[in-house]
Amino acid sequence: EVQLVESGGGLVQPGGSLRLSCAAFGFTFSMYDMHWVRQAPGKELEWVSRINKDGTTFYANSVKGRFTISRDNAKKTLYLQMNSLKLEDTAVYYCSLGSSRGQGTQVTVSS
Repeated sequence: EVQLVESGGGLVQPGGSLRLSCAAFGFTFSMYDMHWVRQAPGKELEWVSRINKDGTTFYANSVKGRFTISRDNAKKTLYLQMNSLKLEDTAVYYCSLGSSRGQGTQVTVSS
């Protein structure tokens, strides 16, 4: 059974940084492309970033140049380094594999 557990969210001021982590269980992590998605209050789910099993990365235009996705296959962990955070980055962030998502981690950007 796929299980994804996100952590690392919190309250940060605009311009600040956070690093999210997602621990993966129940599947061969190294063999799958992984995604980060987010959902802001009252809005639909938004795709943020993807990392392929070969390490190729992709970003939504809204986060390009500020966020960095990475993975550690030995630790079965996905990361999202978020820099230069903006108010509009406030959301619950989820890692996802296909239709599976974790419980999410709240990121709040506020002054």
